[in-house]
Amino acid sequence: MVGCNEQSPPQLSDNSKQRYQATEQSLARHQAAPEWFRDAKLGIYFTWGPYTVAEDTNEWYPRWMHFDFSEEQWQGREPGYHIDRLQWHQEKFGHPSEFGYHDMIPLFTAENFDAEEWVQLFKDAGARFAGPVAMHHDGYALWDSQITPWNSAEIGPKRDITGELAAALRANDMKLITTFHHARHLQRYKGQSIEQAMQRYGHLNSYHAFWNSHYPWIEGLATSSEDPKLRLLYGNIPEDKWLTDFWLASLKEVVDNYQPDIVWFDTWLDQIPQQYRYDFAAYYLNSAQDLAKEVMMTHKDLDMPASFSVEDFEQGRRDKLSGAPWLTDDTISKWSWSYIDGLPVKPAHWVIHDFIDIVSKNGQLLLNVSPKADGSIPDDQRAVLNALGGWLKVNGDAIYGTRPWLIYGEGPTEMENSGHFTKHVDYQAEDIRFTTKGDVIYAIALGTPREKLTIVALARNNSLLNQRVFLSVSALNGDYVESWQQRPNGLEIKLKEGAPEQVAYAFEIK
Repeated sequence: MVGCNEQSPPQLSDNSKQRYQATEQSLARHQAAPEWFRDAKLGIYFTWGPYTVAEDTNEWYPRWMHFDFSEEQWQGREPGYHIDRLQWHQEKFGHPSEFGYHDMIPLFTAENFDAEEWVQLFKDAGARFAGPVAMHHDGYALWDSQITPWNSAEIGPKRDITGELAAALRANDMKLITTFHHARHLQRYKGQSIEQAMQRYGHLNSYHAFWNSHYPWIEGLATSSEDPKLRLLYGNIPEDKWLTDFWLASLKEVVDNYQPDIVWFDTWLDQIPQQYRYDFAAYYLNSAQDLAKEVMMTHKDLDMPASFSVEDFEQGRRDKLSGAPWLTDDTISKWSWSYIDGLPVKPAHWVIHDFIDIVSKNGQLLLNVSPKADGSIPDDQRAVLNALGGWLKVNGDAIYGTRPWLIYGEGPTEMENSGHFTKHVDYQAEDIRFTTKGDVIYAIALGTPREKLTIVALARNNSLLNQRVFLSVSALNGDYVESWQQRPNGLEIKLKEGAPEQVAYAFEIK
């Protein structure tokens, strides 16, 4: 593995002295957030795999299909979950002992997947980077893999999904992100004994209600199958082999074959020993250095040091301005990441307002969409993407290439919490968010201000402005500012009576 032996370092030539070693001190020489990432602001990815065949529950279907909870055990789960998971699966596909998740994978056909059309949709939505959930918690690879036979080129679509997307993205001058969730395999229970599994889930059989050839991996519990393919899919292999031959090898394969600009990690990366994480980071950064590429990695919580990776918040964001750039991964729906029947999609103004708020606080947005198993993206999701792209085509100067101002904003609406899984708040036109570029300040009202708008932070003689007096105020969507005046109590802006409605009004202030 890369960089494990540092006691006898190799003799390096002059042009290779800057290569990264698998230590935090060495890796910290890498700039965690490249400037292109800070300029880009918006990326789009998609939670898409064999689990979408069921169109039920969520992307954790490969696990839930084995469970049969009572109402009491299921209390507090999201609406739309079926409580009798096992019975539902049995009625639709057959009992898991006869129709397992591996039998579902060939039904993931993706016949309507068109990489060029998807990339154009994402580009029109305003995204500057995009890519797949390369491997979710189910261990299925959405690329042409030699590591596992359970990949999109061999079974299911029989296409190199990641390869097709990478080519289409680069043809459109967009960056490639690949996301990895396989540190937490759905059917590996690291550190959990049989007794603990029994106590937690209450199943009568010692195999945690998984069936036949795909019992979960629990330390000390033998598999019932000698089929190496099934054992690989279900993660039923020893920990050291899993770490080296699957977790790390999968990452290296994607880096070697597709050169992603961002490698994104989901929660539970802390289940991977630190040295493996550092080994990968060194491998990735050295590969990028060989290609003269500026790349980045992400982490959640404390799974990787902030010295060389960017912190990501799942379905959440900061409530204050941050000195370090960060990322939000959020989904276009109200709760499931993968497509399910009747998936509730957020209104476009929710997505746009949250995005503006994120940017004002030094964040970037990675927005998830949820395609169907056949490779189609539903119209209601497309409508949100189109609305987002339409707003950015008009107001993108206030977003792309900007940096945070001295404060992120002002207004009456406050977030209830910060970090992961923040609660939704409804913004209004009096809520203002700031960005800046050069000498320009952008003030974005989260709505259409029909009454006179007063921006307190931009008042004459305000200490934030260092005695600055403005010379012009204009709306990015056209000549719709009737009057403006920088008073001691604030910058007052009045729109013309016929000013069109916008989800958010961006003002350029010089």
